[in-house]
Amino acid sequence: MDKIDFKKRDRALYQPPAGRFVTVDVPPLPYVMVDGHGDPNTAPAYVQAVQWLYAVSYALKFALKSGGQDYVVPPLEALWTAEDPASFVARRKDEWAWTVMIRTPEGIGPAQWQAAIGKARTKLGEAPPSLRHEILAEGPSLQTLHVGAYDDEGPTLAHLHDELMPALGYTFAGPHHEIYLSDPRRTDAARLKTVLRQPVRALEPDKGSRS
Repeated sequence: MDKIDFKKRDRALYQPPAGRFVTVDVPPLPYVMVDGHGDPNTAPAYVQAVQWLYAVSYALKFALKSGGQDYVVPPLEALWTAEDPASFVARRKDEWAWTVMIRTPEGIGPAQWQAAIGKARTKLGEAPPSLRHEILAEGPSLQTLHVGAYDDEGPTLAHLHDELMPALGYTFAGPHHEIYLSDPRRTDAARLKTVLRQPVRALEPDKGSRS
């Protein structure tokens, strides 16, 4: 039985260069998702959300494996939003809204999904109301590999928002996206590897300008 490893199969999505942003066209992908708000370091809802993601993801993995399809559960990912994008640079975490998520294979059916939730519920109790299986379509994006502590991302994001995107004629086309390639429980903060991704779209020309 072949085991799918998305990180190896879809290298362009998970292995950007460190120190510079590159363009990637992200296809629509299915995820297990949970929404929340607040500082992920202190919000109990964040811990609960991550527990549910892993419980459901592994329940799906073992269900698919019994049917002849195996895969490596991918790393944790998160979408981050805030009314003021500068709050990411300033690390004002209490202002952040988040969607934590883990990718799944395509073709997960309703029966498989409900069975996975039922199995997770026996361990974790009632599911978060926003728990769902959904397609995320990001399309053209800029991404880089950040090596270091999460709180050291500020200068990189400031460069992206204030310099690179304006220079390329881009604006925001979706939430800030992070993929956590390292386990923070086992990895020194200075060696953490995180993909930083920003969906973008071209700015519309100023219709009021004259040449």
